Amino acid sequence: MNQTRNVAVVGGGPAGLMAAEVLAKEGAEVHVYDAMPSVGRKFLLAGRGGLNLTHSEPGELFATRFGERNAQIEPLLRVFGPDQIRAWAHGLGIETFVGTSGRVFPKDMKAAPLLRAWLHRLRQAGVRFHMRHRWLGWDDAQAVATTLRFAAPDGEAAASHDAVVLALGGASWSRLGSDGAWVPWVAGRGVGVAPLLPANCGFDLGWTPHFAERFAGMPFKSVAIAFSDSHGRSFARKGEFVATATGIEGSLVYAASALLRDEIAERGSATLMLDLLPDRSAEQVRAAVLHPRGARSLASHLKSRLGIEGIKAGVLHEVLDRDEMHAPDKLAETLKAVPLRLKAARPIDEAISTAGGVRFDALDDQLMGVALPGVFFAGEMLDWEAPTGGYLLTASMASGAAAARGVLARLK
Repeated sequence: MNQTRNVAVVGGGPAGLMAAEVLAKEGAEVHVYDAMPSVGRKFLLAGRGGLNLTHSEPGELFATRFGERNAQIEPLLRVFGPDQIRAWAHGLGIETFVGTSGRVFPKDMKAAPLLRAWLHRLRQAGVRFHMRHRWLGWDDAQAVATTLRFAAPDGEAAASHDAVVLALGGASWSRLGSDGAWVPWVAGRGVGVAPLLPANCGFDLGWTPHFAERFAGMPFKSVAIAFSDSHGRSFARKGEFVATATGIEGSLVYAASALLRDEIAERGSATLMLDLLPDRSAEQVRAAVLHPRGARSLASHLKSRLGIEGIKAGVLHEVLDRDEMHAPDKLAETLKAVPLRLKAARPIDEAISTAGGVRFDALDDQLMGVALPGVFFAGEMLDWEAPTGGYLLTASMASGAAAARGVLARLK
């Protein structure tokens, strides 16, 4: 740039910090505003069990993980994708490795060392951080969309900039700063916003009190689920998930959550099929059920012949009455397809991430709002969703880098 321009980045998550890094590297004066006392809080919490940075699968396959938004996300990943994420981490002194699932993690599995190194580099590049600054929208007295209002520690404040990157997140985990409060302000300025919805979320189905008391918090291991929606879209995968007091959650459920959520919204419920014995054929299961059990109880028979006990036995009693439990054909059929009727997605604040947000048709190809010249959008506040496994973080950072490139092109 011929002269130093000052740019506001509102939101101190991965998308906002990546935008700040790209901007500062090109000589912009960058001001990062965040409502919380420190940046990267959701990033740190997400990494508590091991920070999943990205995925090692081939780029062409990686780019297919974004459902109906593949066409919009794939160009961003071509510039800043999984390989660039790993190189970026290595540049911060953080070595990475590929786990058995193909997911990529820091060698020490921790998020905090990476975030500390990142913030140190940003500060060295001159990025200024303004904490406890909660964005309140625009200064309506100003004609330009780059004059912002904040609730600051010393009262309400206004700040004018040459360009703005909004990276405010969705509406999950609001205690960490992403509460979706931005929706009416952005929509009120003529920018199309799709409703925010829970993504990678759990579901309620209404266990009996006996089952909930005994099995809440326990996992369904070595199972498979299958679901087909009313439009012919289907999902089938093996894995594990967890029973909650009100329903189900966990990685296998999250992978199917978009289809399940949309079916419930359209039809009022969604019924998935749970295969308790995915490594055995229906014929093998039926043969085991029909095998003479002598004086043994049915529970002992199922445990010894099929390994059905604990939560797996409990869920059978949730869907079968006494007569059905003792009808061999019905029991064998249900062991391979336990119907679980889901009634509602869990609240958005409990979800891992958010679907919906600023619509891509309200943005130009550089992620600037068509109705808001000089204002760019990035991260989870965009109208897209991704499965867990490093896809969400990678695409968030890629969109932050893309928004920053858009700012630089406009300022030049």
